[in-house]
Amino acid sequence: MGRYVIRRLLQFIPTVLGTMFLLHYLTSLAVQFSGNPVRALFGDRTPPESVLNALTERLGYDDPCLDRKGDPCLWRAAENGSGWLGTGLEPGLFFDRLEGIFLHFDFGVNLRQYEVTDLVADAMPFTVKIVVIAILFEAVVGIIAGVLAGLRSGSFTDYLVKISTVFMISVPIFVLGVLIREFIGVKFGNILRDQTWVPDVLANGVFSPGYKPDYPWASLVIPGLVLGATALATTARLTRTSIMENIRADFVRTAKAKGLKNKRVIGVHTLRNSLIPVVTLIGVDIGGLLGGAVITETIFNVPGIGRLAAFAARTGESSVVVGVVTMLALVFMIANLLVDILYAVLDPRIRYE
Repeated sequence: MGRYVIRRLLQFIPTVLGTMFLLHYLTSLAVQFSGNPVRALFGDRTPPESVLNALTERLGYDDPCLDRKGDPCLWRAAENGSGWLGTGLEPGLFFDRLEGIFLHFDFGVNLRQYEVTDLVADAMPFTVKIVVIAILFEAVVGIIAGVLAGLRSGSFTDYLVKISTVFMISVPIFVLGVLIREFIGVKFGNILRDQTWVPDVLANGVFSPGYKPDYPWASLVIPGLVLGATALATTARLTRTSIMENIRADFVRTAKAKGLKNKRVIGVHTLRNSLIPVVTLIGVDIGGLLGGAVITETIFNVPGIGRLAAFAARTGESSVVVGVVTMLALVFMIANLLVDILYAVLDPRIRYE
């Protein structure tokens, strides 16, 4: 197991490098085709040329490669003429960014002179909280609903789970988020806020229409549930299918023939084997949840990574986009490593050498 973990950690390096190169190239293309993003700071006003040049140089947008459309900015002409291995070239903007990130964990500054690392560090806890709530909602409610539907195929419970999950999969997350915010956060929340007997944490926390600093966890419950709704539906349906397949498997019939109690047959033999594909799905869902946070955090005004990324994309702040996506990629890879380790816990036959 130890060798496997080390090998997976080493695989992070090419993955992060590939992600960063793709981000670097796309953000460079955006600057090359849309123009200097520093001009956006001045709105409709025309800044003095000296001020514009000073800000452009300070923010790192003065590299000549950004004036050449399609240039990936990997190399630049060496100042001393010899360059790297006598080629006349030296590492360009891409390698400058890599050096700052890997050696100093520095993503640079945004257009307003704030450190991107600090912005990401401030926003990340909010996104982590929402994703944790969404995963718990997906795993607990989704697995329980799938197990009940799978064990009682054809019953009212089964039909209820199938109909509700189809509805959650069919409705886009932005539609679901707006509906829940308006009807639960605003209308139903206002009813609760008019009642003196309702605890403040429910009226102004859980059922608030947006994030409240006074209730850092409670006000994120509804955004987390919205974010995890689609993932819950797919988890419930997969659990149901897996339970129905395994309950007819030979190893379950053998366990029953040995005289084991039904609770043990279902809880240990059936459920444990049925959860292996579900764990795989939840591990993959983490990436989708991190991406869905962009929509959810914008709807519920949560100052997390998603809203930060959406704002950076609108304003053309490439350094912020690179910082956000790099951090999300790292979180996703670590989460999938933990999922792989969990496989060995669920199925003793799985060994990583």
